[in-house]
Amino acid sequence: MIGGGLIYAIAGAILFSLGLYGLVVHPHLMRKLIAFNITGSGVFLVLVGLPQRMAGTPPDRVSEALVLTGIVVAVSATAFGLALVRRFYDLTGKTRLPNDPRPEP
Repeated sequence: MIGGGLIYAIAGAILFSLGLYGLVVHPHLMRKLIAFNITGSGVFLVLVGLPQRMAGTPPDRVSEALVLTGIVVAVSATAFGLALVRRFYDLTGKTRLPNDPRPEP
């Protein structure tokens, strides 16, 4: 049977893959920012899931501290990304980067 930590790690790998796919495929800047956050959540799940050992052993506090610090940084980076997307929209009126070859809808 699969342990609880491995389930978190597998779910994190799936989230990371979905976020990376969304980051590459979607041209809209807000969708890219959301996909980037999903990718980060996948990394956090992997960092929490992999160090867990058998029942009865203490959890790894270093990985928990890294994840907590990462969450704080991710919230700050998301706020900064939202501000950049808003500023870009105010300056250009578009929500896509200028070198994107796909046509506007």
